[in-house]
Parts: sequence; structure tokens; C-alpha cells
Amino acid sequence: MNPFDLNDHQAYESWREQKLADYPTDIGELIVAVKNPSALTPPEHRALGRLLGKTNMALYASDLGENPDKDIIKKLGEQFGLLRLDNNMCADEDAISSLEAANTEPRTGYIPYTNRPIAWHTDGYYNTLDHQIRGLILHCVRPAATGGMNQLLDQEIVYIQLRDRNPDYILALMHPQAMTIPANIVDGEVLRPDATGPVFSVMQDGNLHMRYTHRKRNISWRDDPLTLEAVAYLGELMTADNPYYFEGSLQSGQGLICNNVLHTRTGFEEGSKRLLYRARYFDRIMPG
Repeated sequence: MNPFDLNDHQAYESWREQKLADYPTDIGELIVAVKNPSALTPPEHRALGRLLGKTNMALYASDLGENPDKDIIKKLGEQFGLLRLDNNMCADEDAISSLEAANTEPRTGYIPYTNRPIAWHTDGYYNTLDHQIRGLILHCVRPAATGGMNQLLDQEIVYIQLRDRNPDYILALMHPQAMTIPANIVDGEVLRPDATGPVFSVMQDGNLHMRYTHRKRNISWRDDPLTLEAVAYLGELMTADNPYYFEGSLQSGQGLICNNVLHTRTGFEEGSKRLLYRARYFDRIMPG
């Protein structure tokens, strides 16, 4: 039984019914109050785990305020089986990135380290297929005075909406050459080669994975009418009109833990002291 097999209609309908039953439609339903994210109580862990199992994401709200200790994130991740950090190019020495408006290279060349808005994406969409980002934690130390809002969408919900509209959209987006991110070349040096692969894939553990970016430049979609139609409809789903769309702003001591759901960020004011920590993992969250 595989709900992501386009020929297994029974498995899909059963999974779909369970997925949509009592699915949250207000961001407040995703928030769990915790005392200390690095040492969750059993009830706190269960509450977060239930949300993660249902929506692939959960928000926690703690009383830690502007505590800058990055061990908070590392220990939170460990409690959900997140162990293998992606030490990406602009990450700090501990492989956890400090997301703030930077004034030095190479960070100034990458949007997460500026105050500019970030388009819808899943993290690590440019990674090689054997190093996909499956788990993600964002922890807010200091919010922006204005702006810096996040929007969220569960990739499994988007899969359902696409498949219900036209199952062939899923077929197109599962094509191994569906989406290509051109190589990252700086001063003639190839920092990262072309990254080509599917948007949707099913991992060895049977779970759905998504790699996606809504960027308009430096991206190449498979030149196929069905693929382009599927991408266009996917873009239509990433709006506030979608009943499963969430929007909010992380405050000090709050954070997001998720299975690399679709997310974005609005711009924020110049000179803001906004600081978020980001941890990317090759592991998928173990909610229970």
C-alpha cells in the first residue's frame, strides 16, 4: 500500500481522508507552549509530535527570550531524531546558520542574509539528490521591528491539491529532470554544479519529499507543456486563498520545527537587528 503510487487509488484515498481529517486551518493551532525547547517535558514532546505527525510542522513558544545559546536548537533536534546537520556554505562553524542582515562576503550575495523577501521554497533545493534536506528548525532570537513574516504550507497538502486537480501533474513533477538549478559560479569558480531532479519524490522510508523554489531567475523547468502547467498551478496554491496556508511572525524564544515544509519570508526594514538560527538536517523528524 503506497499512497504516493499513482496507480494505488485505494491507498491514496485512505491516506488523503486521514490527512485532511481535522487538519488545522489557523496558525494558532500549530503553537505549543514549552518551558525549555532543549529539554521538553513528556507532554510538550507529545504535543509537538502530534502536530508534526499531522502537519509536518509545529511552532513552539518558550520563555527563553533573546537567549543566544545555539545548543537550544541542537538539543531540540536531537529529541526528534535530527542528528545529521547540513554544513552548507554560509553556515557557522557549528553548521547552524545565523540568519541576519550581513555586511561581508560571501553572505551578502545570498538573500537569507539580507533583509530582502524570500520566495516560496524548501531548503536545500539545490543540494544533490543524495543530500536532500528533510528536517529544518528555525529559532528566533530577535524579530524584526517590522516585516520578516513567514508563510508556511505542508508539502503533503500541496501534493493532494495537485493530484486532485490532475494526477498527471504529479507524474510531471516526479520526472527526474523536472527542475534544474544552474551551477553557482563565482569569479569563474564552480561552487556548486547544476542541480537537476524531481520536485516530488518518495524516499526509502516511504515518506514524500519535496524540493522546490518559486524563484523566477536562475531556474530551468523541463520543457514540457504538462510540467509548465503543473508548475503554474502549484504557484496558484501558494497564496492566502489556500485554506491550508499559514502566516505569522516568530518572536523571541519561538521557533519552527518541520519536515522542510514550503515556506517563505517577507522583507524587513533596513538596519533591523533580526536574528534567527537555522538548522538543516539530512534526517526526517521522528515525531513519536
